[in-house]
Amino acid sequence: MEECIPTQRHSRDYLVKFPEELLVDNLGNHMLFAAECLLAGTFLDMEESDGAQLRPQARNLLCSLELVRTVLREQSLSQPNSYPEPVRAVLIQFDRLFAEFELSYVSSLVAVKSPDEIYRQQEIIVLFCETVERALHLGYLTQEMIDGYEPLLMFTIPRLAIISGLLIYPEGPLSLERSPEEMSRVFSPFYNLLKKIRDLLRVLSAEELCLLERSLCTAEQEDPCSPEAPPAWGAAVPSVDPPASFSLLEVPNATQPLPSCMTRLGPPSAVDDPGTDWQQGPQPLGSGPGLGVSATLSARCSELRSRYSSTKDMLHTLFVCISGVADQLQTNFASDMRSILKTVFKIVCSQAEPSEEQSYSKEKDGDSCVTDAPRVADCPLCSSPADAARLRRAGARPLPEWVPDSTCSQCSACRSPFTLLRRRHHCRSCGKIFCARCSPNTAVLPYYGQSKPVNFGCCWARGRVSPRGLA
Repeated sequence: MEECIPTQRHSRDYLVKFPEELLVDNLGNHMLFAAECLLAGTFLDMEESDGAQLRPQARNLLCSLELVRTVLREQSLSQPNSYPEPVRAVLIQFDRLFAEFELSYVSSLVAVKSPDEIYRQQEIIVLFCETVERALHLGYLTQEMIDGYEPLLMFTIPRLAIISGLLIYPEGPLSLERSPEEMSRVFSPFYNLLKKIRDLLRVLSAEELCLLERSLCTAEQEDPCSPEAPPAWGAAVPSVDPPASFSLLEVPNATQPLPSCMTRLGPPSAVDDPGTDWQQGPQPLGSGPGLGVSATLSARCSELRSRYSSTKDMLHTLFVCISGVADQLQTNFASDMRSILKTVFKIVCSQAEPSEEQSYSKEKDGDSCVTDAPRVADCPLCSSPADAARLRRAGARPLPEWVPDSTCSQCSACRSPFTLLRRRHHCRSCGKIFCARCSPNTAVLPYYGQSKPVNFGCCWARGRVSPRGLA
């Protein structure tokens, strides 16, 4: 159908509603198998009533499939290289019926996302991207960590995003002015806990906030700002219902969230005007309202601080609660977080080398193999047939055969398994696959026709590259 009706295919925009784990290459085969089962009266993983409603669609789809097979068989015997209008019409009808059945069948099996939920997820993606940009500016993260898909970022970015969403971008997807029903389903279970975290974050000074954010970026089991004798519940990850000790964050007789006790990232002495949003931006010192209001807000800040034995105790409480919320996102909403983080990395990563995504095949004979091989950026062998012939006359060897991605599940050097955040990198000398940590080297390989520095794995550091290749 991509060859015959590429511009007349039925829209597949509905796929964005599906959970990511369902978006596999053989999803179409699963749909046809499900249609066969429904037509035979077998209901897989669904209620009988739902299966009965889908049977007419399954019958129409299979009848259309049989018609497509018949028409294509006749056409292949008469004019195999042409697609007349009757063939195109049959394919268009089958494509439409298949899309309708796919959406109906998946919707009956799993909960698909609504348009509102998709929009809220896009808001979270924007928040995460803004968080990464801010973290890069403040030095919490480096571009090398992002380009290398460091696994630690899977936890660091959501943790920092909670602080950014509550303090820096309070009108975004973590806006607590909305009701829990209006928030994304990813964060709505933590609504009450987020309100209490926000109240404590507003009390922090710029130095304390920086210390908290840096501690959230570490991979330590115990946060650096933890007190010497933390509360008994401090080591446990908080559940959706906050622990009893967290009731200290509640303000008695308070019907609304506390006004800001500090300017944006400013000290508590710089107080915002209660009539405006505290998040509008930094205010100069001494520009607050009257002394009475300032004294009231300072008293509330002092009251919150007084509930903890020390600043370290308060920072430890924030560390545990923020980490608990962020880490539970990876467990309770793994599919959503995987989709969000994949999109974020596509946006914030540096432009990848085109050659990383290509596979190379070994030359077999003559100059024709050079022109038939996949073209690689900055590779003289791929620039033109004349250049390829010149290199062959100079004694340039064919590029090594690359190990297919599908056959290698771990780094050839350190044996670390490849994951969503640990990418594969091919060594240009031996063709084996390494992780980013084991392939930081570059060198010129004129013996292989590489006139510019190219990527190498550990084989370069261990001296396994041909001396002529490094000449």
